[in-house]
Amino acid sequence: MFESEFIIALLSIIAIDIVLGGDNAIVIALASRNLPVHQRNKAILLGTGLAIAVRVVLTIVAVYLLKIPYLMLVGGILLVYIAYNLLAEDSGEADIQAGTTLREAVRTIVVADIVMGLDNVLAIAGAAHGNILLVIIGLLVSVPIIIWGSKLILHFMERFPALVYIGSGILAFTAAKMINEEKIIHNLIGHNDFLSVLLYAFIIGGVLLSGWFTKRMKTRESLN
Repeated sequence: MFESEFIIALLSIIAIDIVLGGDNAIVIALASRNLPVHQRNKAILLGTGLAIAVRVVLTIVAVYLLKIPYLMLVGGILLVYIAYNLLAEDSGEADIQAGTTLREAVRTIVVADIVMGLDNVLAIAGAAHGNILLVIIGLLVSVPIIIWGSKLILHFMERFPALVYIGSGILAFTAAKMINEEKIIHNLIGHNDFLSVLLYAFIIGGVLLSGWFTKRMKTRESLN
């Protein structure tokens, strides 16, 4: 079970969750900021626990949905956009209303996690390739890292911008794999190693270069 392919897929899922999950950690902090100190930890634990359960269910549903013809292709294309957007767009602080009661804070955390976690769900479903155990282990490992280490993760991502490119590259690789494994694409080029490598290089290189170029142009416009 714990062969190299399983480990690589698991590490990919954890990396995807950490890269895409920074905003979710901010949501947790914002949603519980108005609670009394003794209730904040309860809100974080309850909200996070429910959010993990809901995300596992949504990801399992997505795993099965991706088995429908052409959905791997569509999902891969959407994931290409998500990977590009991760580099090209400047993420602002989420507009999250703080709860005044434990129930309100927990509800805010769960709802916001569902809305903001759709990219995670799609990426993880693609990386898991039908292995539900991978989905569950990946989420159980990565979500606590996001919550308790969010500030440290965000600090390193701001200090070392290359980490964002690595994360985007992982997403692009997952997208390329999803597209390559779509039946119609696989029948055309899947058995040709050169064309498969070319597809991976085109998608990963295209995402990284276009994201870098767009971000550079936006930086120039803001300076002017």
